[in-house]
Amino acid sequence: MRPPKPAASGRRGSLTRLIRGFRRDLLSALPGHLYGARMAEFRTPLIHSFLCNDPALVRLILKERPQDFPKSDRLREGLAPLLGNSIFVTNGEVWRSQRRIIDPAFEGGRLRQVFPAIWDAADAAIARLRPGPQDIEPECSHAAADVIFRALFSLPIEHELAAQVFAAFREHQHAQPIVNLAALLPMPRWVPRLHSRRTRRTAQQIRQLIRDLVDARLLAIREGRAPDDLATKIMTTPDPETGLCFDRDQMVDQVAIFFLAGHETSASALAWALWLLAANPDWQDRVAAEGAALRPDFAALSGLKDTQAVFRETLRLYPPVPMMVRQATMPERFRDRPVPAGAQLVLSPWHIQRSPRLWDAPDDFDPGRWFTDHGRSAARDGYLPFSAGARVCPGAGFAMIEGVVMLARLTAAFRLTPTDDIPVPVARLTVRGEDGIRIRLEPR
Repeated sequence: MRPPKPAASGRRGSLTRLIRGFRRDLLSALPGHLYGARMAEFRTPLIHSFLCNDPALVRLILKERPQDFPKSDRLREGLAPLLGNSIFVTNGEVWRSQRRIIDPAFEGGRLRQVFPAIWDAADAAIARLRPGPQDIEPECSHAAADVIFRALFSLPIEHELAAQVFAAFREHQHAQPIVNLAALLPMPRWVPRLHSRRTRRTAQQIRQLIRDLVDARLLAIREGRAPDDLATKIMTTPDPETGLCFDRDQMVDQVAIFFLAGHETSASALAWALWLLAANPDWQDRVAAEGAALRPDFAALSGLKDTQAVFRETLRLYPPVPMMVRQATMPERFRDRPVPAGAQLVLSPWHIQRSPRLWDAPDDFDPGRWFTDHGRSAARDGYLPFSAGARVCPGAGFAMIEGVVMLARLTAAFRLTPTDDIPVPVARLTVRGEDGIRIRLEPR
């Protein structure tokens, strides 16, 4: 079964229609020819942006001159209620200082330490799941939230505060469109931000709950009884250049993005991976065999080669973050076109990773491509589910371990079969199923 993708728009419309389409679903609002395009320009009286799918442009923007193409200020407008001044939206020296503090928490040795949290969350997910047809997305969200709370704060999702954050975040997910009008329209700073009342309310609720978690951990650190988890590591690591640690409010910002990046994106990838295995029983059997042989030992991860290939292929077809936005700080010339300072530069993993210029049979689910020279070569130019260059996701290694372990263990515990409901991908906070992702579970 060929994995579905949204029907792309084949026409240009008014600015009003474009904005309405973006708010409804970013992916289907864009024309279909962008899958093969190296570059495209979009211009209206209020928006001037360039979709940059040429691998040379991707390298230039993300790897060769990232300082000249910072994250767009408009991204901050859309996510500010929840993420504040977190590492996901900052630029320049503020971002570099944040990264110097955060990176040590995700080094290889630390990843070994979070493996038990992932294993225990998989145990809990297997115990919660029930046989029969169901929308697997909420279950994947629950499991991913459990992982991030265990890894960050040594708390299972059943803990009262953790459960409250999870519930509030689910409401925020439904309140927040992928592209907020504040992220589209270039307004002066003094103009009130165009966030819905529900978006502001749910973001404030989440941030207050996170503030309670941070306060409790700061007290535990002062009293010498804090567990050696990611939160403690990040709170107690000083910037090696300034000697400063995150203060309370800065830590709330960072935990908000850790929860978003470690929960929303992981849940999206896991749900799509389970559906793809349900639709491809041959690969499902290979993953199930690896999961059945897996031991609660970090070193055993090296045996999950087929599972890793399946998860990589899932991230290629359904990158949780389908697009990234950078901003030109000076006039440029891309592919013989003038690019003015201030233009929005859109890099789209969704389109690049399905480009027929880079990939054989780009819309097919084929984990075997990851064992071939051609597949690995295509990945060097056209695979960026975690971004690339200096701003590559610091938790990419964590996310790969989590996704592969969860996928292997759930598939070993349950036989997966598709239902008659074929999921249609839409872009919300991450790439989700328009009406969920339904599969049938049967205990093995």
